[in-house]
Amino acid sequence: MITGQLKSKVDKIWDTIWTGGITSPSAVLEQITYLIFMKLLDDNEIKKEGNAAALGANYKSKIFKSGNFILDDAGNMKIPYRDLRWSNFHNLSPENMFEVVRTYAFPFIKTVNGEGKETAFSRFMSNAVFLISKPQVLAVCVDELNSIDMSNKDIMGDVYEYCLGKMAAAGTLGQFRTPRHIIDMMVELVEPKIDDIIIDPAMGSAGFLLGCAKYLYKHYAKELLKKNNAEHYNKTMFTGFDTDETMLRIGAMNMLLHGIEEPNIRHQDSLSDENEIRESCSLVLANPPFKGSVFVANISKDILAMCKTKKTELLFLALFIKSLRIGGRCACIVPDGVLFGSSTAHKAIRKELIENNRLQAVISMPSGVFKPYAGVSTAVLVFTKDPAGTKNVWFYDMQAEGYSLDDKRTPIDNNDIPDIVKRFHDLKEETKRMRTDKSFIVPVQEIIDNDYDLSINKYKKTVYKPVEYPPTKTILANIEKTNKEIETELKKLKAMLSK
Repeated sequence: MITGQLKSKVDKIWDTIWTGGITSPSAVLEQITYLIFMKLLDDNEIKKEGNAAALGANYKSKIFKSGNFILDDAGNMKIPYRDLRWSNFHNLSPENMFEVVRTYAFPFIKTVNGEGKETAFSRFMSNAVFLISKPQVLAVCVDELNSIDMSNKDIMGDVYEYCLGKMAAAGTLGQFRTPRHIIDMMVELVEPKIDDIIIDPAMGSAGFLLGCAKYLYKHYAKELLKKNNAEHYNKTMFTGFDTDETMLRIGAMNMLLHGIEEPNIRHQDSLSDENEIRESCSLVLANPPFKGSVFVANISKDILAMCKTKKTELLFLALFIKSLRIGGRCACIVPDGVLFGSSTAHKAIRKELIENNRLQAVISMPSGVFKPYAGVSTAVLVFTKDPAGTKNVWFYDMQAEGYSLDDKRTPIDNNDIPDIVKRFHDLKEETKRMRTDKSFIVPVQEIIDNDYDLSINKYKKTVYKPVEYPPTKTILANIEKTNKEIETELKKLKAMLSK
């Protein structure tokens, strides 16, 4: 969640680049993310060097090769790698800094982790261009970024989200990021495993993939040191698709900063025949776009066979089901309309979820979760691909998630998320709860009888407390008493005015 201080600094950087001659909003945004990446690369190296020094070990950087120099085509030494580091060049004069960044540091970061071969990172950075053309503009940007606490490694995603708002594009394009605490909740619900194959077909800045990575490091740190597990983690565990090149570039940067060297990140339309992933993933985490136009002719035929519609939220839900192998899990965000829509496509996808999958949870979220960018009401669906179908569905009525539900989104004490995670992982206890509670279980037959309706209000019961009113005689007596008091006061007022 972006803070007021960070907003003011991003505003200053944005205005500086803009007045410096770059007037395309998307170009301004990309220049900011390149600079943030340069700083985070160096911050990571400083942290590793500090850890090694504390252990009395020597640290050899794979990125900034100590004692080595960048060479030109003739093999002549041009500049030492250490001079490409943010901690070194940010102390230079504006002119010298500009020369180092434009001529050496920026071309260098485009090749990071490539080592002569194509990776997700090198692929999406290949057409990146450094457009800042004035030393003073770069100096102001570097100074502002240098004063920002970047311990949160997903800061590029936060900045991207904020800049989308500045471009007035977030609400109309559906391009707003999932809040990190919601991502963390969904990850905790599905509990990624060390052997999972994880996909987000609408990955954006890779928030869900990074959430899984963080969870795995927390719970499987020792196992990740093993060669086979490390190779799977770095190369085959994570897959992400998107149609926005800028988002993919930011996602690739984020993945690299989190130690994921060669994720399967690609520019493609996940709903089209380009996407050949079918029945091979063990975990899907996603918040697909709720808006946007799609051409039926471009949609994969097997997806349309399950759900014939142009609505992206329904098509992506069908894609998630198609992507999972038997036993695979999914946690995804859907707009409320998916839960109760009456169209043939709405009913078809809900029937598929109930009869050919094991729908485990429907978590209704308050409408302010995605403010200030959208006020749409949403829900989290959790299901497992299981031909045996659904027996019971757990519903939870989330009323608070740690932030105010207005445009300011300030932190508050009320937060249902810990309770949601706890209750979900102890569903036996949920059978004891009444329909008047925040959460409860509904038998699948009841859902089928209600035309596969999954809206929580269909099943939740409201307790009406009787209100006791005084007898009519008492009410009339009170009215008469009040009228007499009014009449008395009016007489006093008239007497005062007549003097």
